Amino acid sequence: MTSHPASETTRVLHGAAALPALGVIAADGEDATKFLQGQLTQDVALLGLSEARLAAFCSAKGRMLASFVVFKRTHDSVLLVCNRDLLAPTLKRLQMFVLRAKVKLSDVSDSHAVYGLAGDAVPAALPAALWSHLAEGGASTVRLYPGAGTPRALWVGPVGSTPAGGALSLAQWQFLDAASGVATLSQPVVEAFVPQMLNYESVGGVNFKKGCYPGQEVVARSQFRGTLKRRAYVVQADAEVHTGQEVFHPADAEQPVGMVVQAGADPAGGWRAIISMQTSAADGQPLRAGDATLALLPLPYPLLDDI
Repeated sequence: MTSHPASETTRVLHGAAALPALGVIAADGEDATKFLQGQLTQDVALLGLSEARLAAFCSAKGRMLASFVVFKRTHDSVLLVCNRDLLAPTLKRLQMFVLRAKVKLSDVSDSHAVYGLAGDAVPAALPAALWSHLAEGGASTVRLYPGAGTPRALWVGPVGSTPAGGALSLAQWQFLDAASGVATLSQPVVEAFVPQMLNYESVGGVNFKKGCYPGQEVVARSQFRGTLKRRAYVVQADAEVHTGQEVFHPADAEQPVGMVVQAGADPAGGWRAIISMQTSAADGQPLRAGDATLALLPLPYPLLDDI
């Protein structure tokens, strides 16, 4: 890995933040698991009730149409949490593939509240393993990757209910989310990436041993032929950046080398962001997105080697 000019500091934030930008799809029926197994990049068949999964839904060309946090309420009922701005088209596309499968897909966002938990608000009973799932009191909690040294979890419960813990602002959660290096796909960058361009194979978002799904051949070929020339990076920006903004290297002010995937204001100043860009551009030179100068930070997780 290339050395990075900026460094990360641990800043633990605490509390629960309502996440109105996230919605929930329910897959119910005896074929729910089998159906999702044939659509997502993750192995849903092996998903236990005490686990969750990060997964992508791809086009036939292997480009990400949506990303999900997936967990089971029962063996015949699966919830998928994704960005609301992608929910309706994603649900419509998934329903096209149901055919004779005994599964009902529905938007249940109006009956579910979604919160992000940070620091002490993460329940002590939640297992320490990443993507662990705890069902308690009618709600589900999933352990996410930490951000800026802060433990994090996703909480999904009945609408009108709230998790325990103090308040965390949405801006603070967006900072922690960007600092985690694990991107959630949104409308401005739909179909812009194969999963590895967001490091999904390194953060539990792709299973290469499962069966076919849309785009599977492209995703597998990218991995096994060592052709990964774009990756996700965490950066610190000295001015505001936003999703979909192009990233430029000083060697070429006209041709972008990457794109901002998501961002959040840093409570200590500046902005934290996840960008996806050409690996050749990660050479330590200052990058730019609009009026902002970007400094690469070390990834908070190791990358799997190309196979």
